[in-house]
Amino acid sequence: MVCRRCILSVEQLLEKHGIPFSDIALGTVTLPEMPDMDKQEALRKDLEALGFDILDDQRKQLIDQVKTLLTAQVQTEHIPEHFTLSEFVKKVLHRDYSSVSKLFSEVEGLTMEQFFILQKIEKVKELLVYDEHSLSEIAFQLGYSSAAYLSNQFKKITGMTPSQFKQNHSGKRRGLDAI
Repeated sequence: MVCRRCILSVEQLLEKHGIPFSDIALGTVTLPEMPDMDKQEALRKDLEALGFDILDDQRKQLIDQVKTLLTAQVQTEHIPEHFTLSEFVKKVLHRDYSSVSKLFSEVEGLTMEQFFILQKIEKVKELLVYDEHSLSEIAFQLGYSSAAYLSNQFKKITGMTPSQFKQNHSGKRRGLDAI
């Protein structure tokens, strides 16, 4: 779950299936008791129809938590220039970066760094479409050392410069949860 609408959707489904919950937040639902198998399966099907998965495997839960945290970090629109994923994982998750990174790569098929870069590029696209900030301001907000470095990375990922994207593809973006 990556937004308030996601939380509301999950909450409505839990209520529809008569499944009590004690807490619901981005990426997590706390149930006071486990529902019977029929309710679990019906909920799973409805969640999948909305694009959600039930993560009952602890490895998948950790990866989902990492993805939610990284997406939220990008959405703050202020990533310090010297931001490092290793320090972020250590500070926020209180886990060893190398083991989380290895697990992330195994489960997702791309590195945590690649995922984070893809999130940032999608945010750049969003900010370019809004046309409220210069490329230098966007670069600063998202922790890039310069607009040139951002432009190079943007072109490597999208195949076009930020200016070309702004002129030709301003409406063609993926949702952050689709990455």
